[in-house]
Amino acid sequence: MKPIPVFAFDAQPIVIEGLKAAFQACEDLRLAGFTCEIRNVAEQVAALGPAVVLIDASPGTGAIHDLLQHLRIAAPESQCVLWVTQWSEAESFRALQGGARGVLKKALPVSDLFDCVRAVGRGGIWIETSSAADPAALPGEETQSRLAPRLTAREREIMELICRGMKNKEIGAALKIATGTVKVHLMHIFEKTGARDRFDLAISAHKMGQPLGPGKLSLVHPDIANLGTGIM
Repeated sequence: MKPIPVFAFDAQPIVIEGLKAAFQACEDLRLAGFTCEIRNVAEQVAALGPAVVLIDASPGTGAIHDLLQHLRIAAPESQCVLWVTQWSEAESFRALQGGARGVLKKALPVSDLFDCVRAVGRGGIWIETSSAADPAALPGEETQSRLAPRLTAREREIMELICRGMKNKEIGAALKIATGTVKVHLMHIFEKTGARDRFDLAISAHKMGQPLGPGKLSLVHPDIANLGTGIM
């Protein structure tokens, strides 16, 4: 099996040197290219076509989300992982909506970095959250068959609208049901999926096959603040 090709962007040259040394010692992953300049990322990724792009998030959320948009056009087959120091769960969800397929903390060991790259390179997602016991869990038929039959058609509708960033009142209006009824459905959804809050629920939805990308947001403008926590 050929090694998974990876492209890395980090603003600090010393970090790039460390990545080069780490990847040289890994048989199933290959550092195909790298840069310390964010303005060079899209062009180099388009030319090299790596399976995974490791992106230092230090330039800030605005610059990173612009880069994700450019990469969706320039290199749609390459899957992006954000490498972060401090990143909220709402920012992680927004990154997923923007096209990222992983959010990894820089403080974690190299072994976790490699596990993340492997998971994303195989079509999965990797999200670091305070409550996710298995951040590298891959969406697939087994996960979908385990979760999907447990939700009613109405509960699946509500989960989809949560992924679009809608509040309970907006969900009620869209489905023509009372806000209180939405809360009751959410309580049942949380119980069935094991999700602690709306962020966890969005990740569960992705594992069930619900896209988190912008393709599902064409009818509703996403508002990350709407994710909130719990059923409120």
